[in-house]
Amino acid sequence: MPTRTIPLDRPLDLRLTLAPHVRGTHDPAMRLSRGRAIRATRTTDGPATLALALDGTRLRVEAWGPGADRALDGAPALAGIEDGRGEFAPADRLLADLDRRMPGLRIGRSGAVLEALIPAILEQKVTGTEARRAYRGIIARWGEAAPGPFGLRLMPAPEVLARLPYEAFHPIGLERRRADLVRTVALRAVRFEEIVDLPLPEAYRRLTALPGLGPWTAAEVALRALGDPDAVSIGDFHLPNLVAYALAGEQRATDARMLELLAPYRGQRGRVIRLLEASGIRPPARGPRMAIRSIVGI
Repeated sequence: MPTRTIPLDRPLDLRLTLAPHVRGTHDPAMRLSRGRAIRATRTTDGPATLALALDGTRLRVEAWGPGADRALDGAPALAGIEDGRGEFAPADRLLADLDRRMPGLRIGRSGAVLEALIPAILEQKVTGTEARRAYRGIIARWGEAAPGPFGLRLMPAPEVLARLPYEAFHPIGLERRRADLVRTVALRAVRFEEIVDLPLPEAYRRLTALPGLGPWTAAEVALRALGDPDAVSIGDFHLPNLVAYALAGEQRATDARMLELLAPYRGQRGRVIRLLEASGIRPPARGPRMAIRSIVGI
């Protein structure tokens, strides 16, 4: 079991930094607390489980499985240790205060594109409950046990998902459109995984070249897999209202208004969004909730 110890030059909050990678409270591939994170992943060398734990001013990392060394190599990026923050110094009093109160919130990158892309597809235009059910269902049915002693499971290998018929996804709540999209990106897994080595503009172009993958999905993937500090999920159901309420006191907003308010922070808009999401600020609830649908049994 290889291990490494990484010195920290500034605060690190694992829970805040890695929260975007966790898919619900019962994520079968990841566990997260303030000072510890355990993640199952696939690397180019094979499956691995990575355990990260804070120890004072150090980050201790352990790994299991054929991909253990590769996962250890990626641990600093995942934990946001390579996040340079640029010249982020918000003039807005709220953002400056949130940045001061959460100095350990960093933007990390997993380097695992499909592990971000497939859950993003599952979340397209459905409630969180539906998306989490489909995510857990995919891993339970076609995933496999992850290395190590933690009882985690791996996202299914792309070749497994690619050869499934679309109707196999119906029992976990996926209609044909999303099922076919999952199968297509799995079939083109190598092409999508290559974007970690591309400049961000080219990575976005490749992500959105496939019909069904729009700017919302691309931003969700770019934040998690590529560590893009400027990622903005245009088309999100809740995000414009959160941004407008926090930055302008407006209870409802469009994508255009959100982008207008975020314009002064171009290059760091994703970081602003993460601070707002982690703040606990929420606009007052108005109107009916999105109804939970199910196609199970069709």
